[in-house]
Amino acid sequence: MSHVTEAARRRTFAIISHPDAGKTTLTENILLAGGAIRAAGEVAARGEARRTRSDWMKIERDRGISVSASVMTFDFDGYMFNLLDTPGHEDFSEDTYRTLTAADCAVMVLDAAKGIEPQTLKLFEVCRMRDIPIITFINKMDREALEPIALLDEVQDKLQLDTAPLYWPAASGQRFAGMLDLARNQFLQFERRPGEPARIGPATEISGDTGSLKANLDPYVFAEMVEGIEMARSLLPEFDPEAFRAGNMTPVVFGSALRYFGVAELLQTLHSYAPAPRAQKAVKKGAEIMISRDDPSVSGFVFKIQANMDPNHRDRVAFLRLCSGEFRRGMRLKTTSGKQLNIHNPLMFMAQDREIAETAYAGDVIGVPNHGQLRVGDSLSENGDIQFGGIPNFAPELLRRARVKDPMKAKHLRKALESLAEEGVTQLFLPAIGSDMIVGAVGQLQFEVMIERMTAEYNLEVMFEPAPYNVARWMASDDPKKLEEFLERNKSVSGTDLDGAPVYLAKNAWDVGYAQEKNPGIRFTATKERALA
Repeated sequence: MSHVTEAARRRTFAIISHPDAGKTTLTENILLAGGAIRAAGEVAARGEARRTRSDWMKIERDRGISVSASVMTFDFDGYMFNLLDTPGHEDFSEDTYRTLTAADCAVMVLDAAKGIEPQTLKLFEVCRMRDIPIITFINKMDREALEPIALLDEVQDKLQLDTAPLYWPAASGQRFAGMLDLARNQFLQFERRPGEPARIGPATEISGDTGSLKANLDPYVFAEMVEGIEMARSLLPEFDPEAFRAGNMTPVVFGSALRYFGVAELLQTLHSYAPAPRAQKAVKKGAEIMISRDDPSVSGFVFKIQANMDPNHRDRVAFLRLCSGEFRRGMRLKTTSGKQLNIHNPLMFMAQDREIAETAYAGDVIGVPNHGQLRVGDSLSENGDIQFGGIPNFAPELLRRARVKDPMKAKHLRKALESLAEEGVTQLFLPAIGSDMIVGAVGQLQFEVMIERMTAEYNLEVMFEPAPYNVARWMASDDPKKLEEFLERNKSVSGTDLDGAPVYLAKNAWDVGYAQEKNPGIRFTATKERALA
């Protein structure tokens, strides 16, 4: 098939949620529904059952949380799906923001008892900024839940997004009986099997006519469902695929990821309506352009770096979202800065597991093994003349000084911190005076994760102590001489980040404001984005 045909059958989507909404369970069961795994938690690769999950890092398994985005690729009913699983914990929100830049669609998972939660709202705002269409999966219907119409009203009110239920649930909690497919008028029965594993496969269906439903449902559950459907049809718009793809409407599926109910219907919704790879904004030779998936020349951008996916080899893998062309193993691609990479061993992913990719197309995510040549936000193309919209770094909220218990391992500490900072989740700052290494993070959990990873992956016992700074801001100026003079006068409160960009290290926000007031020719910013060139 041509690269145009192959790109058209790609579907690349991310799964987002507040912590504990059931995202990882849903991810595994989507893979199960898509035929990528035999049982939740087991990836079947080359006919062998191997224990691999979207949460593949040791700390993720130990704590039951997702702290790193992962990629899983599978074929389903003629389409190639690239599933991007994202961290749910807010301390790892930057990893999620960057991963969303690589997605053409998102599945928003809501806890039926809680509705829209703070982290969900933040992630939605990122989707809205990038016009990413959203499918809503309302999870945990087998537990006591809010009224369906109240949940949909909340989505509309808080997200300013029209809701269009494709299914309607029959009660919730212990009374949950299933849901009606509103398009086909077929009722999907929920089978409660206490003490037994979830029933895998299509749900049992009965006709949605009044006689069949009355014969199979509790009278109160039936009356409640009919009333809810009438209310939804009178108050909510019909599903419009074009409004969905424009980011103005979300189709809604109800279910229970843990019991596998509604998962196959969600995957079918993705199959039917998720968009093919979308055109991407870029700059070429100073002019803004749109890169179409049908363009013959290969291009893409790095949205994530992962260190030590294989702890035995200290590897660094750049996650490259392809935007156009037909990539072939062994191709040479260039960055806009002129670096050339011969990509001999491109990887396709199933979480931590990987295999060599001979070809890949727009919408695919491939791994590019490298030793520090690539950074998050780099663009790659055949001629090195395309720069995609930058992926921002955000100023950290916490700063800590890194110490290693064995002073003889100080050099190893720096290399390890640089390697982890390349992933883009934590940041490393080097003050202009002294030998301190300052690590920046969004939340305390990131430091706990780093301590565990340092021990497991680098055999280093690391401590994070209070730093003499609490705020970091990047500095820039249209007059390089002014910036140079400021840095020379303020060495005690300045430094550089991993890329060598100048950083102002302050005790508090007041100090930043004062410096800005006294130096109007210098910009102090809370974000750093690789400029389009």
